[in-house]
Amino acid sequence: MTPAPSRPARADALRNYERLITAATNAFAEHGPQVPLDDIARAAGVGNATLYRHFPTRQALLEAVHHDHIEALVHRAGDLATAHAPAEALRLWLDTVVAQGSATRGLAASLLAVIGTSTESWCRKEIFAAATGLLQRAQDAGEIRSGLTAPQLLKLVNAIALATEGDPDRTQQAHTLLDFLFDGLRVQA
Repeated sequence: MTPAPSRPARADALRNYERLITAATNAFAEHGPQVPLDDIARAAGVGNATLYRHFPTRQALLEAVHHDHIEALVHRAGDLATAHAPAEALRLWLDTVVAQGSATRGLAASLLAVIGTSTESWCRKEIFAAATGLLQRAQDAGEIRSGLTAPQLLKLVNAIALATEGDPDRTQQAHTLLDFLFDGLRVQA
């Protein structure tokens, strides 16, 4: 998997990069993904030009902040595919996507933004591949209805995560909504 963006080589640039990631992580957690980028640069103690040199777009910054979460989702998909039946692997992965998305403010919005764009990025490529692999496997086994695509499934699941991320009982709410969604996806006997 390719990290995004690549980390700077110079020590001062690396310090600025790390400060920006820390400031953005805190800002996204406190205020959500639409926090002004100027505020993030100010909190990191750098100028706007430094922020944009490292992260030319808000999406690039969101992906960098959530890189480890996204990478964990991709690895989890691979692990589940080898250890579980197709529909069960898909369901367990969707549980993980919803749990991380509703617990990590900004992650669901970041994933929804990347799903809705035609711009290729490491995040889009990796998440689509993970979702497609699990979904196709479950559809090929005749356990999940055909016609649904990975981008559509990801939109539905991230919408659940986004809708529940502020709820005090977000885990239960997300799980209940995912139950309804998954029941609708199953092939009816």
